Amino acid sequence: MINKTIAIAGLGWLGQPLAYRLATLGYTVKGSVTSIEKATLLQQNGFETYPVEISERGIDGEITALLNNVDFLIIMIPPGLRKNTGADYVLKMVHLIAAINESTVKKIILISSTSVYDDSQGRVTEKDDPKPTTLAGKQLRQVEELFINAEGLQTTVVRFGGLIGGSRNPVKYLAGRNDLANGNAPVNLIHRDDCINILVEILKKDAFGKIFNAVNPNHPKKSEYYIQKAKELALEPPTFAKADSNEVFKQVDSENLKSVLNYSFKTSI
Repeated sequence: MINKTIAIAGLGWLGQPLAYRLATLGYTVKGSVTSIEKATLLQQNGFETYPVEISERGIDGEITALLNNVDFLIIMIPPGLRKNTGADYVLKMVHLIAAINESTVKKIILISSTSVYDDSQGRVTEKDDPKPTTLAGKQLRQVEELFINAEGLQTTVVRFGGLIGGSRNPVKYLAGRNDLANGNAPVNLIHRDDCINILVEILKKDAFGKIFNAVNPNHPKKSEYYIQKAKELALEPPTFAKADSNEVFKQVDSENLKSVLNYSFKTSI
């Protein structure tokens, strides 16, 4: 029987099924959501859930209760950078680290993204330093470094590719659209089931202080993949603009999933 407590900051699309899985493995699991309404709903489903809202100004809610007597903290708080809201993800995470430093938490899994790598880098593994050029990529990388360099904390960074699973597939946003760019780019995707399996393996093997690129090793071209997926889902296939054969695109691969975790992917993209 595992007698360890895990806190998941962000019980959303990935956090909730992860919480269920960890509970079945014998962990004590608690988590946070951004509103009292969501917290109440999850509490009714049997999860110790706290409302916690992290903003540039600081942290509102029950952060002390969330972090109390926790062995492992998994941070999967959406950075909110895609919508160009001017969000300062770095400042938010500075506030979170300050709260962590006042708790007993020493081991952390930080969920990051493959967008820390730039297209110009081509094929990359964990051995390659990210060289982000977008504002979102730069903020994500800064946050990774904040946690990696934080004194007294052992942080493992997991860079997930595009997330699919359940009813979620990017083709739903692309269906019927024309002249899409980057048709020759390889897809860098991962199914939610593999996300959960990888996080469980990190905990089981106590693999902290590591970096993992968590991306399915199959990388079909975007044009081929999304046209095929649209057909499978009975959606109107998108069309792609004529590609420039000299374009360079990133392909994110992992060496550490195999060498550190001995992990094999279970679910096809």
